[in-house]
Amino acid sequence: MRPDNDEYLGVDVGSARVGVARGSGRARLAEPLHSIPSEKAAEMITGLAGRNQAVAIVIGLPRGLDGQETSQTRAVRQWAEQAKKITGLPCYWQDEALTSQAADKLQKSKFKSQATDEHALAAAIILQDFLDTPVKDRVRA
Repeated sequence: MRPDNDEYLGVDVGSARVGVARGSGRARLAEPLHSIPSEKAAEMITGLAGRNQAVAIVIGLPRGLDGQETSQTRAVRQWAEQAKKITGLPCYWQDEALTSQAADKLQKSKFKSQATDEHALAAAIILQDFLDTPVKDRVRA
């Protein structure tokens, strides 16, 4: 199996904002970027992917506490279909269980970046989880 030397964008899709992060398969490290308005996110992510040489988008997949599909799960799946069409990039799913809470906790910690918002931190956590997942276990959207 080849090593993962690719660059990725991670996203945390919300109803109003989409958090964006970038990460390297080589370094196995995700970095929060910023959040963007949901209605323009797919188009803006196309530009970000080009500037960051990303080969794929990693999308946080929300589920209920018991792993069930919710209305937010369905909305994110629809967003992913639109993003694939607009960007032309493959997409991967990453479970986003408790990432928003982890991002909120990190944002309130003394280690937070003053310029980083909760949505971008959540996207970085999602992307970091993906980068830590063995390539053979990654799930295409």
